[in-house]
Amino acid sequence: MRWFIFILIYTLIDLYALQAIRTLTKNFWITGIYILISLVVIISLYFLLNSNSSTHFSQPPISYLFGLFLALFIPKLLIIIFMFGEDMIRLLTGFYFKISASEQNFHIPSRRKFISTLALGIAAIPFSTLLYGMIKGKYNFKVLKYELEFTDLPDAFDGFTMTQISDIHSGSFDNKNKINYAIDLINKQKSDVIFFTGDLVNNVADEMDSWKELFSGLRAKEGVFSVLGNHDYGDYVSWSSNAEKLQNLNKLKKIQSEMGWNLLLNENFLIKRKNQKIAIIGVENWGENGFKQAGDLDAACRNINNNDFKILLSHDPTYWKAKVKSDERYFHLTLSGHTHGMQFGIEIPGWIKWSPVKYRYENWAGIYEEKGRYLNVNRGFGFLGYPGRVGIWPEITVIKLKKKAPHV
Repeated sequence: MRWFIFILIYTLIDLYALQAIRTLTKNFWITGIYILISLVVIISLYFLLNSNSSTHFSQPPISYLFGLFLALFIPKLLIIIFMFGEDMIRLLTGFYFKISASEQNFHIPSRRKFISTLALGIAAIPFSTLLYGMIKGKYNFKVLKYELEFTDLPDAFDGFTMTQISDIHSGSFDNKNKINYAIDLINKQKSDVIFFTGDLVNNVADEMDSWKELFSGLRAKEGVFSVLGNHDYGDYVSWSSNAEKLQNLNKLKKIQSEMGWNLLLNENFLIKRKNQKIAIIGVENWGENGFKQAGDLDAACRNINNNDFKILLSHDPTYWKAKVKSDERYFHLTLSGHTHGMQFGIEIPGWIKWSPVKYRYENWAGIYEEKGRYLNVNRGFGFLGYPGRVGIWPEITVIKLKKKAPHV
């Protein structure tokens, strides 16, 4: 029944948007091609979403079908806004002339080609933008650099640099050359340590089989540290048994070990220099709005002193908002991901920073600070769902820690 309603609504939108084209041309072939493309997309989506391929929905080439659907459907919504507005004016104009001129026949003015041309021209913007995001944007890696100062940073760590990546979602990738380029770009930062803040896969550990060798190439003096994200637990897959689900999670953990990564499961690690130290604390996923809450800050801080300098890895930034930033143990810097910046938005440094995801997450991209406690929300390395990125590019974060002179 839900599919019948969806197809009915989609068909009505499709036919209404078609009127813009029909206003400009009555060419049979153009109309036929438009209808054929619409039918192919909607029929393909129907069989896809009603199959048992949910595990592979975010993987190419299937994911491109969903991307194509968005690239066609969103512009049509813009077209019908123009068409509906014009039709309301046409209808009111018809009533006006009927009443004022006392005409016996009710006549609605015909559609104007100018409005249809304008509607199609504006609709071409999201269409081309979404296609660009699928072809180029998803691998348009950006290195974002920040410098943070702390009065209580141990002297031995003045100038300590870290690279953060998040939300790899390896099951979505389709280009080894682009991923190899990104890994080289990470290594070229020559950071002291690399942090990965969760969501290595979309659903199952097997997605890493084709990419494990490449990600094993990440190099940093102090190593690579990681935590789990909500997608890493396999919660979005129908397993035949709990044992099978646990086996998948254990494989994912083993893969990270084989890559040389240090997976922190509500655990910590001390990086030491010249008899001084900073604590790297990693919690399992903890998120609001129904996401898995396996993070245990108390367990992760075992044997950590309150006055230690602390860097917390937590996949979901809502953990910082709900628990971390007000914790008396004072976590200096929290590194998160999860939001992807919705893979869509507008960012012009110093001017605008906007994405629809801001209406769900208060902290959704970049650096945030409250009472000397910092949070960085990485925009994500990979992509999920829509197989592309527009405006919110894949991010490699480099953060340098600096010793701040105390106020006299």
